[in-house]
Amino acid sequence: MPSASTGAPVTTGAASSAPAVSSAPAAVSLPAPSADSRMAPGGPGYRRMSFALFLAGVATFALLYSTQALLPLLSSDFGVSASEASWTVSAATGGLALFVLPMSALSERFGRRTLMTASLAVAVAVGLLVPFAPSIGALVVLRAVQGAALAGLPASATAYLAEEVRPRALITAIGLFVAGNSVGGMSGRVITGWVAQEWGWRVAVGTIGLIAVVCAVAFRLLLPAPRHFTRGSLRPRVLARTVRDHLANPLLCRLYAIGALFMMVFGGVYTVIGYRLGEAPFSLPQGIVGSVFLVYLVGTVSASTAGRLAGRLGRRGSLYVAGATTALGLLLSLAGSLAMVLLGLVLITAGFFAGHAVASSSVSHTAKTGRAQASALYQSAYYIGSSTGSTLGAVAFHAGGWAGTVAMGLFAVLGVVTITLFGSRAARTAARRVPAPAH
Repeated sequence: MPSASTGAPVTTGAASSAPAVSSAPAAVSLPAPSADSRMAPGGPGYRRMSFALFLAGVATFALLYSTQALLPLLSSDFGVSASEASWTVSAATGGLALFVLPMSALSERFGRRTLMTASLAVAVAVGLLVPFAPSIGALVVLRAVQGAALAGLPASATAYLAEEVRPRALITAIGLFVAGNSVGGMSGRVITGWVAQEWGWRVAVGTIGLIAVVCAVAFRLLLPAPRHFTRGSLRPRVLARTVRDHLANPLLCRLYAIGALFMMVFGGVYTVIGYRLGEAPFSLPQGIVGSVFLVYLVGTVSASTAGRLAGRLGRRGSLYVAGATTALGLLLSLAGSLAMVLLGLVLITAGFFAGHAVASSSVSHTAKTGRAQASALYQSAYYIGSSTGSTLGAVAFHAGGWAGTVAMGLFAVLGVVTITLFGSRAARTAARRVPAPAH
């Protein structure tokens, strides 16, 4: 959405509570440096911060979707259907969706960096247990626990950025974090595809766990200590009031719905694409199917450039473009040509990551208080969309083949466009109600 509809740039608590002027000359000049002390591109600590959160994004998505490219192998190994195997993905994203709000409250009390570090540590530990799951039920439970642990990452990361990065650089900074998500999702699926082809799915998910260990250690060593974090309250009444205020904000609610709908498309498509490419007329081997996820690199580019797109077209204009790109990709993927299917996946991925980067940064820009809770509500909706999309995508594929999955995706994109159009009209109506300045 355009910046006019999302409010003024966020100011830090230090900047908004300037000390009173006294006889000491230094007291007068304190607020300005404090207001400028947030990180910006080219400034101290910005690269370290960006790379650290990029690695956190890599680890999060690599772990969260580590079984998605392996669903056909899980179906064969455990003797279950595609929809049953898809629960290894839905359980992880569902666990994240359920726990992201409580984790955001803990980050308000104990700090963003502390909670992100703890979340990664637990998720990595569970990831090292996943290869030893004796049954599909045990695997689903472990994945749910892993998703719940990862819930401390997304909301805390966006809240950290909103507090530590200057407003004009916020979309770019969040875009880099989302780009890390795309690299993690891509590398996790490509690596698991090739490793599983040679040594099976258990070795494949174990490899992802070891990669996540490296990312987690590097993240903790690189991320600068927060300078603008203000400790919040863990009282349930305060948390409930903050959540209620966010849910009463129409703009935030629209952004939550947009994130969920975009993720429904993405989750549905990538949950069943392995089944489609492994069957006739393509009949691709597991390693090649896993390599298809190199398409995620397109998401890395589109997410990291979302700030420039929003600067040219505005936030709502960017969402229209993202939705149209995703819809075109869905339609192209219906073709019987492998080249057209891959082009469709490129467009779906580019549209999704651009839309997600714009919507998530708009939440951080809009919320003036309780940013962790505002981001947590977005992440909750986003991953509920992922769980719903994974399950519905598999059900639709079982019922109507790839065309069924595409129909589900197009319905979700229509929802994105409708909500964005409604937001545009609401903004114009609000602008007309503002009285003209007196001459």
